[in-house]
Amino acid sequence: MKIAIGSDEAAYELKEILLAHLKERGVDVTDFGTYNAQPVIYPDIAFTVAERVVTGEYKRAVLLCGTGIGMAISANKVPGIRAAQCHDTYSAERASRSNDAQIVTIGARVVGPELAKAIVDTFLAAQFDGGRSAPKVQRIRQYETELHAKEEERAAGGDPISG
Repeated sequence: MKIAIGSDEAAYELKEILLAHLKERGVDVTDFGTYNAQPVIYPDIAFTVAERVVTGEYKRAVLLCGTGIGMAISANKVPGIRAAQCHDTYSAERASRSNDAQIVTIGARVVGPELAKAIVDTFLAAQFDGGRSAPKVQRIRQYETELHAKEEERAAGGDPISG
């Protein structure tokens, strides 16, 4: 499984720790930055990673910032992405099993390195169960498709509201 990882400057050190952890475990992981502790526009990293995940180039991803919130918001702007902010292993497991999340986001100012490793390991090991959650995930996909169609109609000069 190919994994992408990215962070802002607040989470640079944690990203480096997780990157080494994943490589030690034999995970095929690609680092999308940041590559130092200098300030960056983190949504650009989130967008790049999320776009690569939604195309199927990467199966899953880990995004890190100070709280995990900004990366989650940014990644979820990419149609087809389900990014979940997780600060415990239970949430990481449920994000995958119940919500078919492809991206986990973690706050470097919220959790320490050992818990972050456990969250990532749990997230990557879990698989979508389907079951009772499948119709809910399907509804999210359906809404995204409907919204995209409305946006295309609006861009073409139509009126998506009276439609």
